[in-house]
Amino acid sequence: MSNQAAELLVDCLEAQGCDRVFTVPGESFLPVLDALRDRTQIQTVTCRQEGGVTFMACADGTMTGRPGVAFVTRGPGATNASIGVHVAHQDSQPLILFVGDVGREMRDREGFQEVDFPAFFAPICKWAARIDRAERIPEYIARAYATAMSGRPGPVVLALPEDMLHDDGVEANIRPMVHRPAQPPCPDALTAMMAMIGDAAAPVAIIGGAGWHEKARDYFAQFAERIGIPVATAFRRQDAIAPSSPVYAGNLGYGPNPKLVERVKAADLLLVVGARLGEATTNGYELVTPDHPGQQLIHVHPDADELNSVYRADLAICADPDEFSESAALWDDGSIISFDAGAEAHAEWLAWSTPGEADFKLDLTRCMAMARELLPADAVICNGAGNFAGWWHRYWHYAGSPSQLAPTCGAMGYGIPAAVAAALRMPDRCIVAAAGDGDFLMNAQELATAAQYGADMLVIVFDNSAYGTIRQHQHREFPRRIASTELANPDFATMAESFGGWGIRVERTEEFGPALSQALERKGVRLIHCRTDIEQLSAAGATVSGLRAS
Repeated sequence: MSNQAAELLVDCLEAQGCDRVFTVPGESFLPVLDALRDRTQIQTVTCRQEGGVTFMACADGTMTGRPGVAFVTRGPGATNASIGVHVAHQDSQPLILFVGDVGREMRDREGFQEVDFPAFFAPICKWAARIDRAERIPEYIARAYATAMSGRPGPVVLALPEDMLHDDGVEANIRPMVHRPAQPPCPDALTAMMAMIGDAAAPVAIIGGAGWHEKARDYFAQFAERIGIPVATAFRRQDAIAPSSPVYAGNLGYGPNPKLVERVKAADLLLVVGARLGEATTNGYELVTPDHPGQQLIHVHPDADELNSVYRADLAICADPDEFSESAALWDDGSIISFDAGAEAHAEWLAWSTPGEADFKLDLTRCMAMARELLPADAVICNGAGNFAGWWHRYWHYAGSPSQLAPTCGAMGYGIPAAVAAALRMPDRCIVAAAGDGDFLMNAQELATAAQYGADMLVIVFDNSAYGTIRQHQHREFPRRIASTELANPDFATMAESFGGWGIRVERTEEFGPALSQALERKGVRLIHCRTDIEQLSAAGATVSGLRAS
């Protein structure tokens, strides 16, 4: 039997520039797997769990700006994969998930693993649909790419009925490559913006998010440095500006510099570009409130539906961040007198991000100082969720672009799959997966994927034998009543070796530097297992004894 429908689907992916797909194979889309088998333009990466599949695809889309592509089977496969769809949605990253579905004549009988996928995924994606007619495959694929990339980028889910993929004799024209629309800002809006900044006494910029790429990074830095405005990055968007920029003020989110927090509170004007001003960036919508009394807000975002949806904007500009940043950098009429605040804020950030010392057997602050000395400045740091990430957010300077792959929605288990995707996409860069012990075991099985495809990546596991973030909340809300947060862990270094990698165990501060040096001398999967003290709760200085005392 000819698999022409599946062949057409793969042809359409090639036409859109797809060069890699991530999958856990399933019988519901065997024709697609067969069609991919002999393609040299598309690498098929077989993973070990569907959550890892969509995390890898999400990270891949983050790096390329075009949708990462994932294939999973129906029922359990799709529900496992939903975590990555949710991450792509909240992180505004382009992704296309294809789900092998029950045959068309089986639908609505609650057949084997049947789920109404358009209904299931609709709340957490930009578009969810089912391709029932093979001749419409080019239309659906082109629309999926356009939807995933346009406006606020995000995920698209397409269900593929199993029998449709076997359709033969399909006649359809393949559509050409779709590109993200480049929408420049309105000149009148730029004029108004410059006037508002010129009239402000203490403006602050908050950047990073939907559609933010290297062009925006470079041009916005030119603009901000020329006028001296302090630039803060939104939560886990720290690579949105070079840390060497003399106006970079640090990052918002969990555990930010208190001086930056006060600077944002005292600002009379906020210039927000690309960011949604979500819960993490605004500390529960309190650092910047939706009505922000006493502050003016200029909100620049590529999606008109986002503007004025939560935050009242004094000036809303619907524009692509790349185009806006270039226009702002070139819009120089000399009317704005440069501010001193940018340099002041940068000095405060440098002081805040300079590692000190603490009295712990394995001091994570000193470990970060060693990491900054030994790792390349443009290393790509991949992490999931947990207090361990706070040390990286505070002390690591994200010099590369991109160099931060981390879920703004706070999903655990993201770091390992993201590092696999990064190692395959950027083999010449140093790739680091940072994970807590609870976070690591959510997707540790993808080390098998890393080994199978020769991914060159370093994993650093911070093991305090607890779900540390939840433990911290317990100490605040239920003092001395710890429940359900203790963990019994394996020897992670030996675990890495079982996957064919290299591992080492570290228990003292002075052991970390030599272990990191040894890891950097090797290739392939390398893991440093850091045994830490639960007393060392966060990079902001929180300790168990301190919380108990308060």
